Amino acid sequence: MTRAIMIQGTGSNVGKSMIVAGLARAYTRRGLSVRPFKPQNMSNNAAVTADGGEIGRAQALQAKAAGVAPHTDMNPVLLKPQSNTGAQIIVQGQVFGTQEARSFGKAKDKLMPFVLESYHRLASTCDLVLIEGAGSPAETNLRARDIANMGFAQAAHVPVVLMGDIDRGGVIAQVVGTQAVLDAPDRAAIKAFSINKFRGDVRLFDGGRDDICARTGWPCLGVVPWFPNAGRLPAEDVADLPSRARSAGAGLVIAVPQLPRISNFDDLDPLAAEPGVSVVIVPPGEPLPVEADVILLGGSKATLSDLAALRREGWDIDIAGHVRRGGHVLGLCGGYQMLGRTIADPQGLEGPPSHAQGLGYLHVDTTLHPRKTVQLSTGRHLASGARLEGYEIHMGATTGPDCAAPWLDVNGHPEGASARGGRIQGCYLHGIFTSESFRASWLAQFGRTAQTAYDQEVEATLDDLADHLERHLDLDQLLDLAADVAR
Repeated sequence: MTRAIMIQGTGSNVGKSMIVAGLARAYTRRGLSVRPFKPQNMSNNAAVTADGGEIGRAQALQAKAAGVAPHTDMNPVLLKPQSNTGAQIIVQGQVFGTQEARSFGKAKDKLMPFVLESYHRLASTCDLVLIEGAGSPAETNLRARDIANMGFAQAAHVPVVLMGDIDRGGVIAQVVGTQAVLDAPDRAAIKAFSINKFRGDVRLFDGGRDDICARTGWPCLGVVPWFPNAGRLPAEDVADLPSRARSAGAGLVIAVPQLPRISNFDDLDPLAAEPGVSVVIVPPGEPLPVEADVILLGGSKATLSDLAALRREGWDIDIAGHVRRGGHVLGLCGGYQMLGRTIADPQGLEGPPSHAQGLGYLHVDTTLHPRKTVQLSTGRHLASGARLEGYEIHMGATTGPDCAAPWLDVNGHPEGASARGGRIQGCYLHGIFTSESFRASWLAQFGRTAQTAYDQEVEATLDDLADHLERHLDLDQLLDLAADVAR
């Protein structure tokens, strides 16, 4: 019989995704068949599944931790923000529509059947389902139509473990306050709590732990110390970007403007892991560093508005100076579109119908259209012959004279465009730097030698994370709390 347990948090970014990944690896090493599940996620950092759908990047990492391929059932509802109030809705991997936040809240009832269908289908394939909540169950204004936290836990009859984040302060109030605002059935669903991100000697929190136990009646499964290697794992939340920034210094300097709707920024992780490479995330209000060797424009969920933001920051002027000095520019997906002459959105897919001048470094033009390309891809780097793997997630087609100078072959077809002797390049393919041979050939043009086996490093970090949780969480008790999946 399949069992399930849900990890909910006292807020966003308390470490739920990482904890579930570590649990997935730990229980898989114990011989269980494990599947991750998140009813509803919100992220522009998506992964592509073999069945041609999209899920949150965190669930793809958790699947990797469990030793299985990512599947759309692992994250049946994915919200991809396009503005401050609206998002594209992905249901079971496919575009379901675009809605403003207010109307989405009213439409959640229609999505619960898809969530439960995916959950039960996934549960039929394994011994244990590890479920990750979203945000906090204490958002009482969202409870009525909730599908991400207690709404799902009650509908699926899944017990909950509540996780607090001591690093942000006030963790006693986080946990006790959450209990205080929940109604009786939701309080009863929580069977235990744990504390994450403790720095120093965990024994110093014994009194705080005991106080929470006394006030809530919940047992504590453990206090988890800060995991120092968390930055070696792919990040899903854009809030993690600044913590991954490296100061420009010796070696190859890659500057990345932090645009408002930046997406699929885990493209940067394999580069940042390389010794002698500095990936500098440049926040709004700061200029792009003049010492940059490469400016990398990443993916975007709202290309036109991000292009406008780039100009408001004056980064277009910084890029112009960089190009005059002989620097390189690489655009991936939305960044590729920005490097062209024009971007047209005649059907208003990103907002009102519009048309904008691009940066003009590539003689290509982009037209956005409703059909979305979502696929895993393989290919090679034309200059070196290096093999590569990646994925595509984009709406739109790009054509123009510089497409006659592609720099990749993807799925047997030329891909991307280049200009100025290869100093300006763009393509639609994400994930290319995870391919060891391609990353090595790309770095070689700057006189750098690739030294990191990135995928092996991720695997080793997942093992270290599992060891960390085995030491500091009572995984036996956690497993005992899991309930049989109700049919």
